[in-house]
Order: sequence, then structure tokens, then C-alpha cells
Amino acid sequence: MNRELGTNGPSVSAIGLGCMGMSGAYGQSDEKEAISTIERALELGNNFLDTADYYAVGHNEELISKAINGKRNKAFLSVKTGQLYAPGPNGAMGPGPISGHPDYLRNAVFYSLRRLKTDYIDLYTQARVDPAVPIEETIGALSDLVQKGIIRYVGLSEASVDSIRKAATVCSITALQIEYSLWSRDIEAQILPTIRQLGIGLVAYAPLSRGFLSGEFKKPEDIKDSRVNMPRYQGDNFFKNLELVETIKTLATAKGCTPAQLALAWVLAQGDDIITIPGSKRINHLEENSAAENVILTQEDLQSIEAIMPAGIVSGTRYPERFMNALNR
Repeated sequence: MNRELGTNGPSVSAIGLGCMGMSGAYGQSDEKEAISTIERALELGNNFLDTADYYAVGHNEELISKAINGKRNKAFLSVKTGQLYAPGPNGAMGPGPISGHPDYLRNAVFYSLRRLKTDYIDLYTQARVDPAVPIEETIGALSDLVQKGIIRYVGLSEASVDSIRKAATVCSITALQIEYSLWSRDIEAQILPTIRQLGIGLVAYAPLSRGFLSGEFKKPEDIKDSRVNMPRYQGDNFFKNLELVETIKTLATAKGCTPAQLALAWVLAQGDDIITIPGSKRINHLEENSAAENVILTQEDLQSIEAIMPAGIVSGTRYPERFMNALNR
């Protein structure tokens, strides 16, 4: 199933594939299995492949290049940029400052092209808004890349209404990538109406709240990767949120689908201008997620879900405080 991404954008798969977890973001992954998962996604028609030049400092792009070798025309490559890496408190490299400087973007895109082994990128997205650079300058640089045929469409991620409107005065913005799920609905008040007014499509990431909504976690000790630092997975928040997952399981069973499929179907039911990119690094999870497009939620279903799980019910923020500061700028 395909959907139009934005008023004047391309037709892409309603359910794409988030590739970040294939490069160690959530524990170890097997490269052979990851490549097979991407290849299977393309076989299923899930052509929207989402990555970033900073996922394992380019490793994720190199991985994707192996999977799409000889199949470039079947893939829609979505690449985020602008997140720099820097040494953390323990000396390990981690997320650092944001850069929206035009010179940085013009340079970064060519490294992505080299790693991906392609001569164009379908959707190129500024990962976060750089408060030190006017958004008009950042988007102006991306617009230049469109004119040169290096990228085809321009995207924003985790941007405020003000930044979105300013960016749209410079060039056509095809998509806004932002977290959206049953547990992350902040965008419904202002951001979603704004992008709909401007004809911008929504790319919903973390639709399963990084796996929590799939029901795979039973206790905090089950989490052994970077998610241990996220408030929704910690202490009392974990157990309060686990109760909500049990509710989702009950609803999913009644609907004849898995909790993950119900959560994905809910996102897709919020509008035909929305696509979603659940992360998968194994074929079985990919196929389960892909089948969510066959789950049809009636108005009665949606009302039942809303009554049980209204906006704001989740306990804890989606990122630690130091990362929350980079959102909605």
C-alpha cells in the first residue's frame, strides 16, 4: 500500500523501514540478517528506507548500500543529517551539537552519496533545527541541492510550527519526520494541523515507542541497551506503562492482530497523509509490521482505543532531559 508523501511529493510505502537499529542502536545486530531484512522489505514493496549519516557514523548507510546493490530503483532513500558526534562523559562517542550550516550540509551529502553508492538521495532531512543558524539558510542550502539534482525532496525533523512555516517560505517541504504513536501525541495540537495546511506529509518514527508497544518487555531488566536511559522505561514509569501495554494486548487479541500491528494501524488511521517507519532488524518483525496495513480499524475501534488510551496518558518523557531540549525548535 502506497501513499502520497505531501501534496506535491512522491508515492511511497505507507509502512517503511527504520534502519537505525541495524547499526547497534538497540543492542547487537547481525549484518547478514539486517541486509536480508532490507531486501525482504523491498520485496514486500516497503520501499521507504530511513537512515541517517550519523547512525554509527555512516555504518548504517554502508549497510543499506549493500542491500540495495542492483535494486536502487526499488528503494526510496530517506537520509537525515546535521547531528554531530562528540566524546561523552566516559570518553565514548555520542550525540553532540546540531549543525544546520549550509557548508556543512553541502559537504555531508557527498559523504552520504559515497557510502550509499548512489548519485542522488530521495529525501534529505535536517535532523534537528540548529538554533545558531536561521532555518531559512539551512533550507536554502537543501533547496540548492534539489536544483542540482543531488537530492529530490527536502524534509524537516522535530521542528516547531514557527520553523516549519519559515522553512516553507524558502522551498517546498515534502515531509516532517517526528515521533508519533499512541504514546507520543503532542503534535496533534499544533504541528499536525500546520503541516496539513502547508501540504507537508508526516513520517511517523518510533510508532511502537521503541518496542514497548509491541509487548516485548516484561520488566526493566529486559532492557539492555540505550533505552535504559529513556524515562518511559525507568522505575515506576515502566510499570505504569506496562499496564497500558496489557490493555493494548487485549484490544489486539479481540481484533485478531498483534499489539504491534494494532499500534501501527492506529497511526495509519490518523490520516492518509501519514506514513510510518517502524524499526526492524529481523525479517520476522518486518513481516509482522508490514501486515499491519491489512488491519482495518473501524470508528468504533478508534473510539475504544481513545477511551482507554487518550493523549498524554503515558508516564515519562520520550527522551532524557538533555535531548528534549533539541525538540520543537
